[in-house]
Amino acid sequence: MPKSTEIHIIPEELVMNKIYLIRGQKVMLDYDLAKLYATEAKRLKEAVRRNKDRFPEDFMFILIEIEWTSLRTQIASLK
Repeated sequence: MPKSTEIHIIPEELVMNKIYLIRGQKVMLDYDLAKLYATEAKRLKEAVRRNKDRFPEDFMFILIEIEWTSLRTQIASLK
C-alpha cells in the first residue's frame, strides 16, 4: 500500500515560539525541529551528518555552557 500523502500544516505561532537568538543567528533546537518533523532528534542529527553536502556549513552547531544557560532562561521566561 502507498504511504499517505496527507499534508499537515503547522501553525506559524508554534514555529515562531521555537526560534531563539544565539550568536546573532535565529536558530531552532534539534529537539524542537525533530518534533516538527515527527522524528527523534538523534535521527535528525544522523540524517544531517550523512548528508552534509545538502546543508549549509553553519546549519548545525553545539552550544557552549553559557549559551545553554542563557537559552534555558529564555525558554523559562516564555512559559
